[in-house]
Amino acid sequence: MPTLSIGEFSLVYNMLSFALAAMFGSFIFFILAREQVGQKYRIALVMSAVVVAVAGYHYWRIFDSWGAAFTLENGAYVASGKPFNDGYRYVDWLLTVPLLVAELVAVLALSREKSLGLTARLSLAAVLMIATGYVGEVATDMVTRAIWGAISTVPFLYILWVLWGELGRAVDRQTDEVKILLRNTRLLLLATWGFYPIVYLLPMFGITGASVLVGIQVGYSIADVAAKCGYGLMIYAIAQAKSRADAGAKA
Repeated sequence: MPTLSIGEFSLVYNMLSFALAAMFGSFIFFILAREQVGQKYRIALVMSAVVVAVAGYHYWRIFDSWGAAFTLENGAYVASGKPFNDGYRYVDWLLTVPLLVAELVAVLALSREKSLGLTARLSLAAVLMIATGYVGEVATDMVTRAIWGAISTVPFLYILWVLWGELGRAVDRQTDEVKILLRNTRLLLLATWGFYPIVYLLPMFGITGASVLVGIQVGYSIADVAAKCGYGLMIYAIAQAKSRADAGAKA
């Protein structure tokens, strides 16, 4: 582990703390907000609650591991001898990323057959994306990291193709308000997921030592809050809009 300045250590410490608070705060909101949407859209909010609960647990473990991995000596944070376990992130993503894509399918309330097919394919692609990305993340040389990063990009592109292709046809059948919300949700997913490869590539840009460690932790924390808490709020907004549209159609 590299030696960190007080500012570098504190930046990561505070970002992990912020992400932890955001996850658990969002969990409480999604649980309470279920009653504000129609019955058939509540499963999407349950998924949102599960996502941030799982992420919150893993951020608690990362936060605890970060604090234990360093000790303050002579005005700098040096390795304590205890390993920093960043593998919690990939365990978290392996569990939550499939749920993130499933949320969008669930809130559309498609037919059972269509929903099951889309959810299964998107979830499998998400698992493959995370699993192959992890192999590159733990690689000790840049060539291996680049190869597995490229392999991980294939299921990522497939997910985007499904979201903009097959789900695009379902979006076209929604009300104007829901169309806008769905467009923004897909763009948020693209923006946040697109941030992960940038952080993944930091070591390949020649950024090493304390800078790459801090950059990875801060970058992934920001992306996780947007991709889980922010995305969940967009799912909630879509569920509310569809609930209002359903109520109007019955009136």
